[in-house]
Amino acid sequence: MGINYRIVIHVLGLLLMFNGLFMVLCLPASFYFNLDDIVPMAFSIAITIGTGLAAWVMSRSSEKPNIRKREGFLIVSFGWLVMSLSGTLPYILSGSVVSFADAFFETVSGYTTTGASIITDLTIIPKDILFWRSMTQWIGGMGIIVLAVAILPILGIGGMQLFGAESPGLKTDKLAPKIRDTAKRLWLVYLGLTAAEVIALKFAGMSWFDALNHAMTTMATGGFSTYNTSAAQFSPAIQYIITLFMFLAGTSFTLTYFGLVGNLKKVLENEEFRYYAAITVFTTLAVSIVVASVVDEPFEKAFRDSLFQVVSVITTTGFVSADYTSWTPFITMVFFILMFFGGSAGSTAGGVKIVRHVILVKNSILELKRQLHPSAIIPVRLNGRAVDPSITYNVVAFIMTYIIMFAVGSVIMTMFGIDLLTAMGSVATSLGNIGPGIGLVGPVDNFAWLPSTAKWLLSILMLIGRLELFTVLILFTPYFWRRH
Repeated sequence: MGINYRIVIHVLGLLLMFNGLFMVLCLPASFYFNLDDIVPMAFSIAITIGTGLAAWVMSRSSEKPNIRKREGFLIVSFGWLVMSLSGTLPYILSGSVVSFADAFFETVSGYTTTGASIITDLTIIPKDILFWRSMTQWIGGMGIIVLAVAILPILGIGGMQLFGAESPGLKTDKLAPKIRDTAKRLWLVYLGLTAAEVIALKFAGMSWFDALNHAMTTMATGGFSTYNTSAAQFSPAIQYIITLFMFLAGTSFTLTYFGLVGNLKKVLENEEFRYYAAITVFTTLAVSIVVASVVDEPFEKAFRDSLFQVVSVITTTGFVSADYTSWTPFITMVFFILMFFGGSAGSTAGGVKIVRHVILVKNSILELKRQLHPSAIIPVRLNGRAVDPSITYNVVAFIMTYIIMFAVGSVIMTMFGIDLLTAMGSVATSLGNIGPGIGLVGPVDNFAWLPSTAKWLLSILMLIGRLELFTVLILFTPYFWRRH
């Protein structure tokens, strides 16, 4: 059977309408701060919802729709693309971003929760556009596709294929028998933590507007701020609050759910969580000691900046409280390596994910044992259970593909006249959806100076990284398009 393009267009239309409805949430900011800003946002809403409605209506069918695996991959990949394209409208129509390449980069950086930016001065950007900028990260954090999974069954459209394509390669525990109920519970956790952080930040001294923006971009592990100086703008108390919620956002939302309902044993017994916490603690202490001994700062500030930046990078959030590239070359290398870690599987964090590293290391160690006992069947174990060999193969393939894409992307960036350090830093941060890199795209730098061709490449890498490589790369294989 061939691909059912009608159902693909039908769901893409639905996603566009969702996107337009999220834009509507930005209108209160237009009314409150500057009524003149409402026109560009209103036009953006009309175009987005109108286009989505037209696509949805024209692709309706009397037959009961069924999303198969190939339609799922197409919907997820093109869903993020059409969301990003429609998301550029508020930037362009308001004049906040003139170049389409820049607007697409900023929007993709939002939806993929990367946090890299081409906006050099946030103080001149209208408040409703800043709110939309944060909203794109919040939408992308949990995945607009997961939201659709919760809604599609109501419309008679099964969503299991979408949920699988959104996070391919690793299996996570279901919170409910039905995938729709699982998606709903994940969204409730996401909403609840966002609301909790808003309240905590407000009581710590932020305005409601800043608290809401930073809570959305923290829980999305996105890192967009409303200030040019990012988190360095705020008090130590606020930085500690953001650090806590960044860590929670980088934890599997399934585990967070179990923790919230009182099943702490399941959280503490989770091997990935233990490695995630241990790496964070160990790296923070090591960086703190180096910073305190080299940089002339009180130990509390050295510890706070170290903790904040370690959690920010390992969770791929990208908030900045200090310029870690100015500390020492050793620390710069530490943070560059952290860019290839990522948070937990099932979180809003990007990157390779801790669990893949755990499986890879365990399999590599066992491979030495297999050399001595070639006939023995020695499975990789995670959380006390044998890991299916297909998952191990997937992990090895994923990491190899990730490294190849990083290497090829870095080489292509140097073809644009960009120095090697900056090329490697920009590709690593884009593919891992992190935000700040190293070189001339470091924590206190910006991506605005890059040529348009480089921005297009990095935008593509952000999308591929957000969808965990295979969801997008499979579309470039000839057998995907063959009739079966």
